[in-house]
This record gives sequence, C-alpha cells and structure tokens, in this order.
Amino acid sequence: MKIFLIGMPGSGKSTLAKELAKKMSCKLIDTDKYIEAKENIKIHEIFKLQSEETFRKIEHKALKEIIKNKNIIISTGGGMPCFYNNINIMNKAGKTIYLKTSLETLQERLKDDITRPLIKNKSKEEIKKYIQATIKEREKYYLKAHFIFNEKQNINDLLNYVES
Repeated sequence: MKIFLIGMPGSGKSTLAKELAKKMSCKLIDTDKYIEAKENIKIHEIFKLQSEETFRKIEHKALKEIIKNKNIIISTGGGMPCFYNNINIMNKAGKTIYLKTSLETLQERLKDDITRPLIKNKSKEEIKKYIQATIKEREKYYLKAHFIFNEKQNINDLLNYVES
C-alpha cells in the first residue's frame, strides 16, 4: 500500500503522515526531507542557488524513486502534484489524499514560517495573497486525489478510507 498526502504548505501533511505511519505500522517518507538527504542540500538553497524549475525536476526524479517502496506513507511537498504529471503518477501508484485546508488556517500556520522558500520574507498580507493565488493555481491538481480530507475530519475518518 502506498498513501500520498498532498495539499498546500501548512495543510498538515507531515503531521498527519506521522500519525498515519504510526497507526498503520508503515514506513514514512517526507519527500522534502528525502530530497534534502539525497541531494545533500536544503530545498531553500536549491531555490536560491539554482531555480524552482531545477527543484521540480529533482522532485519528479525523487517521486519515481520513492514509489518503488511498499507499505509506505508519503508526505509530499505542496507543489509536487502540480508538475511533470506527478499527480497521475501518484494516483496510479497508490491512494492520494488531498488535505483541504481553509485560507485562515493556512495563514495562521504559515505566518511566522521562515523555512519555506516561496513565502520567506513575505508580510502577512503578501502571505495571504500568495496562499490565495497558489490554491487557485494548484487546486485543479489537488482535486484529482482519490480522497479529500478536510480539517473538520479526524484521523479515524482517514483510517476508515485508507483501510477500505
């Protein structure tokens, strides 16, 4: 079984992936951490020293490597489903779950986060505009997921879906 958690930065993918992996006794891979370990460089450095396009190519290659694993929970980077046909690759390889999160929740979670290259050094208003624009751009990919999990649901709802 392969389960991919997709959604916006700040939607809770990493946190929920840890809970799911523990409850299901599965291996967990966070694609951003996987890339940083494999490339021996932080993601924000790839963006800074190379480009977002370079990062997206590395991310695509990492996805192809990761899907060779079995019994795994995969927490993806927020943009991963949106490039190089990655959402379709994930949909074929396993179950995809979109963590749909409100603008207000995302704003609250991201307001002081300086680790994410696409919002680093932005004001609260700029972060809000970034989130709105990015959701508009990415949601068409996110909505291709097999299951939509919203912030009002709990982990048991997710477990029921995964185990069905």
